[in-house]
Parts: sequence; structure tokens; C-alpha cells
Amino acid sequence: MARTAIVGGGVVGLCTGIALLDAGHAVTVVDDDPAGAAASWGNAGHIAVEQVEPLASMEAVRSLPGRLFWRGGALAFPPSAIGRWLPFGLRLLAASRPAQFRKGCAALRPLMEGAMPAWRTMADAIGAPDLLREDGHFIVWHGEQAAISGRKAWESADTGAARVQDVSEAERAVLDGLGAQPAAGAVRFTGSGQIADLGDLRKALRAAFVQRGGVIAERHAELHVQGGKAVLPGIDSDTILICAGVRSRGLMEAAGHKVPIIAERGYHVRADASGWAADLPPVVFEERSMIVTRYRDCVQAASFVELGDPDAPADPRKWERLERHVRELGLPIAGPFRRWMGCRPTLPDYLPAIGRSRRVDNLHYAFGHQHLGLTLAPITARLMAAAMAGGEPVAELAPFDIARFG
Repeated sequence: MARTAIVGGGVVGLCTGIALLDAGHAVTVVDDDPAGAAASWGNAGHIAVEQVEPLASMEAVRSLPGRLFWRGGALAFPPSAIGRWLPFGLRLLAASRPAQFRKGCAALRPLMEGAMPAWRTMADAIGAPDLLREDGHFIVWHGEQAAISGRKAWESADTGAARVQDVSEAERAVLDGLGAQPAAGAVRFTGSGQIADLGDLRKALRAAFVQRGGVIAERHAELHVQGGKAVLPGIDSDTILICAGVRSRGLMEAAGHKVPIIAERGYHVRADASGWAADLPPVVFEERSMIVTRYRDCVQAASFVELGDPDAPADPRKWERLERHVRELGLPIAGPFRRWMGCRPTLPDYLPAIGRSRRVDNLHYAFGHQHLGLTLAPITARLMAAAMAGGEPVAELAPFDIARFG
């Protein structure tokens, strides 16, 4: 029986651990996040199958000045982190060229098309099908021009299996009733979905993993290469899989890989859910780059792309602006607010790193999923289980090889 150690107990690591256990591996997950504070458990809960187009694009580059935090937008470049985001930004510019963008779309499309079926399988496998909701999501605009241009952009975008459609009169009434003023425009996506509660998802994944015989070692991991093999001191394993999010950089660099990953820090606030309809799918307020998600016991508003140091203190201005957005829109979300900040692991081309090391034979990796970690976790697990068994993967892995960065 193959002994596999997975470094990282986030949603990608746990889903992959379950897939490997079902494939006959003995699996240990090494995780130093006992409180569940990682981005896997603080994101928007949105299964974003519509986001086939990588964020590394010339359209995104052109829109950058208008999205800066100091101009009221959601994009922040902390001056203290210039040594991190400047080289990352130069690589992103190169990845945004039209030819590279088209390659990125082609690489992501099969993963995104398989994401929802893989989630159905995973939700059933862990005995929690009720955690998966397939009710789509809404996008709302309050400015007339923003509504026209926003709708046009989404209708012309590659959204994979998701579809954009008009909201019904009943849906429009519900959306208008959310705020202090009626919306100037709104659309509904079908084909996308959400997780009903991230905390419950973590519990269900960990329980299913342990019930299958998996072991969770709550400890810090250090990777060494000895005799051409990757080892984790104190953990017996034949194969090591890195799923440690932004912390994957140090582990992979210990094996000689170049990993230009950055911490793309996001913020959320949570509050009492009593004023928000329990059956309302996620609502994106696009002009404010904010998504509001109703979970089982709270409602959450999330936003911001802050490129910087994963260990830097949180910026309280981000939470204050989120709370101000809630007030200015007149949303039925009442404090006190609970605040959170977490790091999305992002590579410059906005594609994940999935594959097997060319430098160390027993080292595999699956990280760098940026905004799509929750969306792509089960399909990534399926890819890794097939690849590590020597089988045929359900999608081509070459575009996700970490060697693309040298």
C-alpha cells in the first residue's frame, strides 16, 4: 500500500486525501491550521464555474487604474510589499498577452466544466449532499451605465457551463428589496453554486477522511531532499503531495523549484443572518467588487485583492470599507461584525500548479488555485488520484506544470 503524506489540510488537501484513500493509499494529512483559519474556510462559498477566463488578461490590466483601493476599488498594492508584488506584476503582464490568455482559457475550461459534477460526487461521498447548492448566483448593478457595460461583458465572456439570463419579476423584486434603492440592472447565472456552510464542509471532509482510515497530523511541515527523495521529518511516507496554499512556495523551493506565488489577501465580515433570506443564492454587487453569501448561521460580505506578505498585519481599512458598503447599500445586515482576512495562493498566470516534480521523483503538488480553490478542489483531487496511480487524468496537466516558471 502506497503511503502518501499531504501537506495542507485545506479543501484541496482534504478532497485529495479522500480520493487517494478511496484509491487504496494510506494517507496522512499534515496540517498546522487546527482553528480552520485558512482561506479554504473563509472564502465566499461560491462554486464559480463561470470564471473560465483567467484574471491574467489585457482587459484586467487595462481596468487596473480604476480598481485601485485608494480610488475606491478593491485592488491594493501595499507599499511595504513592493518587493513581492512588483515582480509578480511583471510576470502577470507577460501572462496577459492575448496568446497566453487564450492558452489559459483552454487549460481551465475542462477543469471548470468538470467542477460541478466532481462536487456532486464529493458531497455524496462525504455523506453531505445538502452542503451543495446549485441555485446559481446573481449580479446586481445600481448605476445605469455599469449595468449596461457589466451585462455586455458577461454575455460576451467565456462562462463555460454557466449561463447568463434575465432575472424574473419575482427575483427582481427580491433583489430590489435588499437595499435602499432599486437595482438599475441584474442578471442571474445558472450552472454555478455554493457551499451551504464552510465550517460544516470542513467538519464533513475531516470526518470522512478519518473514517476512511486517514490520519491528520496537526503539526508544522518542513520538507527536505535526501538521496534524491523528498522527506518530511517525523512522517513516514513514500510520496509527498504539496497542497499548502501560499505556504507551498517554501516547501517547493526546498526541492529546487521556482514558485512565484503571492498572497492575494481577501477580507470578509460576518453578521447575524436573520435579515437575509435563507434560500437566496450569492449576490455580487459588481460596482463595489463585493459578494454577499448567506450561510446557515450567518451572512457574509467579502471583497478585496490585496497583493502582499501573508504574514503582514491585516489592514482594518478593508473591513471598514466593507461595513460602509453594507450601510450605503442599505443591506439587511446588522452588526456586530466578525472580521477575517485570509490569503489566496495566486500564481502570475492565474492557473494552478498541478502535477509531479521533475526534480524529485516522489514529490507531487496541487496548489495556487487563487479564487478557484473551493471550485476546483474535487476535480483537482480526481486529477491527482489518477496521476499518482499512473492512470489517464481527466484533463491535460501540462499547462499546470510548475516548470513553466523555470
